[in-house]
Amino acid sequence: MFNLIRRDVILQKRQLLLFIPFIIFFIIMEANPVLTFLIASLFIPFNTYAYDEKVETNILLNSLPYTRTEIIASRYLGAIIYMILAIGVTSLTLFIFNKPFTMTEIAFGSSLFLLFASFTFPLFYIFKPGYIFPVVLISFLLLSAIGPTIIMFLAEHLTAITDFIVNLSVPVLYVGATLGVMVVYAISWGITNTIYQRKAF
Repeated sequence: MFNLIRRDVILQKRQLLLFIPFIIFFIIMEANPVLTFLIASLFIPFNTYAYDEKVETNILLNSLPYTRTEIIASRYLGAIIYMILAIGVTSLTLFIFNKPFTMTEIAFGSSLFLLFASFTFPLFYIFKPGYIFPVVLISFLLLSAIGPTIIMFLAEHLTAITDFIVNLSVPVLYVGATLGVMVVYAISWGITNTIYQRKAF
């Protein structure tokens, strides 16, 4: 299974050359560190799906001595590994450019990545290849643009929930959010695995 995770990096050698300039662009544009961490985390996993859509890699993968469970596990575990590496590189780049960031921003960025991955990874196995990646990309851009406005609207109108969250201690809030994200990611993993087991290639 480790070889499946490593395959994603090998296939993206050229794209990885753009990774640092890509991150530097967001830093120069004074993007919020949360957005920068999120974008950096998305780079490798979603490039992999885009590549696999073009060449229908799943037919090849299913001819190799790997179970379908291992193939999906490599996707989800690989996404976490690449997220950690991306956050490390991004943190170092921000430090070099003397741009301040906090652990809270890292936590938000990684949580948003895991949530976005949880909702989009299953879609790559539900819809026909060649169509889902543009849909995911457009959805991400729309959410990035209108997401903060929606959150502010909900915070103003759902005051009971807002007050409850505000009254929680920081450790409880962090632990609760972390557990919530992990549960959603695990459920997504299970759903994707079920879909993939039943899919014909």
